[in-house]
Amino acid sequence: MSAKRSNRTALHLPSLSIKGFRGIADLSIPRLGRVTLIAGKNGVGKTTLLDAVRIHATRGSFSEIWDILQNREELTVIIDEDGEEEYMPDVEAIFYGRDPTSDSRISIGPCEKRQLIIENGNDDDVLLVVKFQGTERKIPVDFLLHRSRFSYRRSRNDDSAHLPKIRCVSLGPGLLSNDDMARFWDGVALTDDETRAVHALRMIYGDDVERVGVIGDERSKYIRSRRAIVKFKGQERPVPLKSLGDGAVRAFGIALALAHSRGGFLVIDEAENGIHHSVQRDFWRMVMKTAHENDVQVLATTHGWDCVAGFAHAAMDLEEVEGMLIRLQREGDGMRAVEYFEKDAQIAAEQGIEVR
Repeated sequence: MSAKRSNRTALHLPSLSIKGFRGIADLSIPRLGRVTLIAGKNGVGKTTLLDAVRIHATRGSFSEIWDILQNREELTVIIDEDGEEEYMPDVEAIFYGRDPTSDSRISIGPCEKRQLIIENGNDDDVLLVVKFQGTERKIPVDFLLHRSRFSYRRSRNDDSAHLPKIRCVSLGPGLLSNDDMARFWDGVALTDDETRAVHALRMIYGDDVERVGVIGDERSKYIRSRRAIVKFKGQERPVPLKSLGDGAVRAFGIALALAHSRGGFLVIDEAENGIHHSVQRDFWRMVMKTAHENDVQVLATTHGWDCVAGFAHAAMDLEEVEGMLIRLQREGDGMRAVEYFEKDAQIAAEQGIEVR
């Protein structure tokens, strides 16, 4: 256990405090692990916690806020410069209560230090004010009213290029797209991370998985993107990865994402999706070992008992990696985080104690 504790200084977020963000008024988690699994009932705020980590990692980048709001379909109607109605992300929805006042603010970061602050703009020209480590950045309303998303991304005027961002890859609850899978694959081809990705598939299909590749054919009118294929021993022709089922795509995608997020964060929503209960322990061992070796801090959510049990056993198996299980629960209008260390999580799993 002491070896695990000695690694805590390497974590970007050894603890986590979130205030005033979406459905979270005030949440404090005194301790996170190299890999932290967040459990709790539907609607308790697990996904919101992952969104907060994404925004902290990008230092309040407006493009990240935009992506989160758009993916959650948090939209509002505005009148564009031609006098026509247009749907745009509802920036007010990032504040607790969805109805911000002039003094509304969000804070995200480690407990009691290095907080990222996002404040509601106090005049007609300023949409948001972002503060971090002594810097202040004003995001003008102009970005919302007069710029398309494409031109905004090109301009990057508010994207805090001078601040030290942390790489953050976000997955789930759906599967990795072909484009993202191909992009991640290009970064791991012919490296140890490629071998890990192949091993992730072998957890699902056994040692008959021989090789994996990513191909593309611009001549095809049916397939417009590169796609992963798998070669099995004894079979002459490879098969599409997606023909092997969601579990294979999920495990392979997470292995690639662990490589792509080296030195940063990987956040996984509904981590159990597609992964059979019989391989949960092996799956989490893969995640924990790769996170340790690649210096990745992983935060994942679940509402599946098999996922919790597999995580708990994997955390006990690996002495060098600290795994933390956190249960979020509502208490009146507030929220509380209940911590389970490795041994606590294993006892809960073995005795069937409800932690979801």
